[in-house]
Amino acid sequence: MIASARSPLIIVVHISVLLLVALWTLPTAGLLISSLRDKDQLAVSGWWTALSTSSQNLTGRAASPEAQVEKDGKFVIEGKLLDGDNAKVSAFGVRPLQPSAFEAGKPADLGDGQTLTVNEDGSYQIVSPTRMEGTRGQRIFYTASVPPRFTLDNYREVLNAAGIGSSFINSLTVAIPSTIIPILVAAFCAYALAWMPFPGRAILIAVIVGLLVVPLQMSLIPLLKLYNGVGAFFGVPAKTYVGIWLAHMGFGLPLAVYLLRNYMAGLPREILESARVDGASDFDIFVKIILPLSFPALASFSIFQFLWTWNDLLVAMVFLGTGNDELVLTGRLVNLLGSRGGNWEILTASAFITIIVPLIVFFSLQRYLVRGLLSGSVKGG
Repeated sequence: MIASARSPLIIVVHISVLLLVALWTLPTAGLLISSLRDKDQLAVSGWWTALSTSSQNLTGRAASPEAQVEKDGKFVIEGKLLDGDNAKVSAFGVRPLQPSAFEAGKPADLGDGQTLTVNEDGSYQIVSPTRMEGTRGQRIFYTASVPPRFTLDNYREVLNAAGIGSSFINSLTVAIPSTIIPILVAAFCAYALAWMPFPGRAILIAVIVGLLVVPLQMSLIPLLKLYNGVGAFFGVPAKTYVGIWLAHMGFGLPLAVYLLRNYMAGLPREILESARVDGASDFDIFVKIILPLSFPALASFSIFQFLWTWNDLLVAMVFLGTGNDELVLTGRLVNLLGSRGGNWEILTASAFITIIVPLIVFFSLQRYLVRGLLSGSVKGG
């Protein structure tokens, strides 16, 4: 009975896990595929059509009248709109609003006896009974079926942009200390709250739990005023790495202390009592016993804290600044897109570049993630 009752529940759990994996994996896969697609195809179709032929409205220009040659008493300009491509032209036109006014292979009347013919392979021919004048060629609007194309041009454009290298270093300079410092402070605090009895301990734990629900946006301005006041008193500049490290430490400490305290409180009491009998001090117990046993919880918080600080833009702009020397990677990529959304096709490549480092951190520590979170959520003292 127990086995039969559990089997439907196990199936539901497996299906739920598969759905969650799909929800996380599909957007990442789509982002990677989109970042490798040609920007013209990316503008007209989704990533799931990356392996299929797409229909695009394109614009080209014929060669100038200087390239015309005389054939059989007529003046001819010849060329090709599609160079080295397997695309096929299905229709063409000479006006922007009518890109498919004429069928490929059939001549279009340009007036004054001139005709324009665009073939399926992209080759064109302009024929005129009299010599053509002017310095610019005829604009040609055409509809083409383009096979899938993949390129690294989007990545080259992002990586070759000015300031990307320095912004990458700035993000590492912000994220790494902003992850290590809260862990060190929270570990000491969590041990004290878990194993060192003192007056007001329960109140402190309740305050920490309450701080978990305080939005970052609500505490941002008061924290900035406090930091600027302290900095002015000691003569310290406001826009420094120390300021953003302290800000991220303040925002990350409640969760870190709560998570680590619950995990440490669930460790076997007998180990600590044996260590005290052997004459170990609280510091020795913390360094030699608690920290090694708490590595899953430390790794879990490290993943979350690094992801938050690496992807952060608001706190970095407020506490570090928006100058070229201080701008983090997320801010630099926002500037690349432009205030009016220009060059938006590089958004996919930019986004994937920003998640490469967090992905490395996650897959390096993910085996500890579930263990640390589950232990911290169900054990307490």
